Amino acid sequence: MEIEGKVIQELEPQSGVSKAGKPWKKREIIIETFGTYPRKVKITLFGERADSIPAVIGESYSFSIDVESREWQGRWYTDVSAYAARPLGMDPNGNPPYPGYPQQQPQYGAPQPQYGAPQQQQYASHNSIAAPAAPTASPADPFGASSEPDDLPF
Repeated sequence: MEIEGKVIQELEPQSGVSKAGKPWKKREIIIETFGTYPRKVKITLFGERADSIPAVIGESYSFSIDVESREWQGRWYTDVSAYAARPLGMDPNGNPPYPGYPQQQPQYGAPQPQYGAPQQQQYASHNSIAAPAAPTASPADPFGASSEPDDLPF
């Protein structure tokens, strides 16, 4: 699986010795994905990958990952482990690697669109049938009655 994002934080590296007496090393980084709704994801680099996979804060990468869940004492835990990383950058022409990178990332604190603001466009009437004109009153006939016979039964 692949996931792309910008490294926003690196946690303290951890190391120790396993029950079998072998040393281990673990490095964890936090990335923020791209898109309309960015997500933060913790990626674990374990063993020799902790040293071989670079991850510089502020830089963008495409990580090849494995996702695995495990149960311990009735609770489930999910690990996202990276086994490779490729820096994302501009192509040789200075263009982003794909449309929307990273221009679609939200700018926190930027002014938001004003909903409910008056529209600046004038919309044409969509009525295709014109309503008949109402009779107008004259000074001699203040209620608009006319001398034409109507076909009302009363």
